[in-house]
Amino acid sequence: MKLKSLMLGAVAMAGLAPAAFAERGADGHVNIIYWQAPSILNPYLSSGTKDLESSSLVLEPLGRYDQNGALVPYLAESIPTVENGGVSADLTSITWKLKPGLKWSDGSALTSEDVKFTAEYCMHPEGGCAQLAKFQGVSSIDVIDELTVKVNFSEAKPNPYGPFMGAQSPILQKAQFENCTGPRAPECTSANFGPIGTGPFAVTEFKPNDVISMVANPNYRDPAKPAFATLTFKGGGDATAAGRAVLETGEFDYAWNLQLAPDVIAKMLEGGKGKTVVGFGSLVERIEMNMTDPSPSLPEGERSTAKHPHPMLSDVRVRKALSMAIDRELLVEIGYGQAGRPTCNLVPAPAMYASDNTDCFKQDIAGAKALLDEAGWKVGAGGIREKDGVKLSLLYQTSTNAVRQDFQALIKQWWSEIGVQTELRNISGSVFFGGDPGSPDTFQKFYADVEMYANNFDGTDPEAYLAQHTCEKAPKPEAQWQGENINRFCDPAYDAMVAELGRTGELSKRGEIAKKLNEMLTKDSYVVVPLVDRGRVSAHSNTLGGVVLNTWDSELWNAADWYRIK
Repeated sequence: MKLKSLMLGAVAMAGLAPAAFAERGADGHVNIIYWQAPSILNPYLSSGTKDLESSSLVLEPLGRYDQNGALVPYLAESIPTVENGGVSADLTSITWKLKPGLKWSDGSALTSEDVKFTAEYCMHPEGGCAQLAKFQGVSSIDVIDELTVKVNFSEAKPNPYGPFMGAQSPILQKAQFENCTGPRAPECTSANFGPIGTGPFAVTEFKPNDVISMVANPNYRDPAKPAFATLTFKGGGDATAAGRAVLETGEFDYAWNLQLAPDVIAKMLEGGKGKTVVGFGSLVERIEMNMTDPSPSLPEGERSTAKHPHPMLSDVRVRKALSMAIDRELLVEIGYGQAGRPTCNLVPAPAMYASDNTDCFKQDIAGAKALLDEAGWKVGAGGIREKDGVKLSLLYQTSTNAVRQDFQALIKQWWSEIGVQTELRNISGSVFFGGDPGSPDTFQKFYADVEMYANNFDGTDPEAYLAQHTCEKAPKPEAQWQGENINRFCDPAYDAMVAELGRTGELSKRGEIAKKLNEMLTKDSYVVVPLVDRGRVSAHSNTLGGVVLNTWDSELWNAADWYRIK
């Protein structure tokens, strides 16, 4: 079916007059390029940024965070609060009211049943939901009426905006996904690759790890939006090619995450075809330490699981020594320039949640050597440390990217100076950040000793982000290798403090608890080794209007407002 007839037919089905449709699609086509290609369009089955952001063009939450981190309604009429009666006085429930008349892209009505189903889909004990931390403390969901849904918490929840807020927690259509729950979730290829949504665009074709074709959603709630009739989302390649495609050749309109050295970006800008947009948020490049043994000698299903602690990294002295050997100032200089700053924190912002820890800023090779000596790792043949006949040798993996490979080379050199042998491995970002439970190369499966990447959290409150490191959220085969606790860290004291954060309302106390949780992961245990607080750098063509960079939600959060500058 031709695009025009498809859209006009859907408009008629929605009861809209052709005149109301006049502006929708008037600006033709828009091209987006992400050098990490999406592998799935269901954010509940992947925590990879490229999957979350591509799906955000189609799937929407009840509310989002704007460019300032403020909560704004999307599918909901308003943001529930205690003041407006949407949040109960005892903080044990939050009631959302949907905007009336909302339709899915297939023309059917969005109802409270879809909202309830979405929670049950993610909370299914066998589903391996990648965003389970967003539903921390949820005890039940009540459908009050067709447009009203109530989320109940097991205890007072001062920050009740985990479920259904931000790109990480959108609403799924019950009719499309109701036979795809639990263990069947990854098997529903048609739904996972072509979700029916309420967003400004609808998927017409999805080629995993390559390209997504979309059309304007004919049932989008604003009849004048989106301005673009069709959209191409190209994935793959590298950051250099993506930057050139916007800034030098003008082939694409928007390029995400130009993780490139500052001089490289400056040279591209001379092409005159586009401009960069930059903003700091909570994006931290870091090294994750595997607390479990990834050895290929173990049976499949037991590698990188709690059954086998890591033979070297289980010792905090080894993890701390690896951190101490790193020169973060130099990493910033060669990798990001003014778009980066050294950090010792997993949560670098907002300020009220950021620890003042700067202990990691100073490289200390001598101190790292002393720690390894203390841990019993003695220098052996070739300068490589040994203990009980085992060499201190690590596999260090990350995604394929010029800056990350520069970081790997430098860190390998510093680790060699303290007697650690390091094997480097890089994997296509489309695979590394994908959610394929059958792939041995995903960052969730973590078949390496250490791995490096960056991600951030929706909004300005880190509760759900910090809750990702509780014991039960470790990826494991029985959950299709989904889960947010990537390094398999497990400390009952940490879990108890996460629960305390969840029931604490006073902002200053919430800040104190969040800082302690951050330091438990970084300063105390070194299971997470932060490197750089990264500013988000993306680019758009000079002819693309309406772009507002958002570091607190999906970068594509306001794609419905984009337009072509004539």
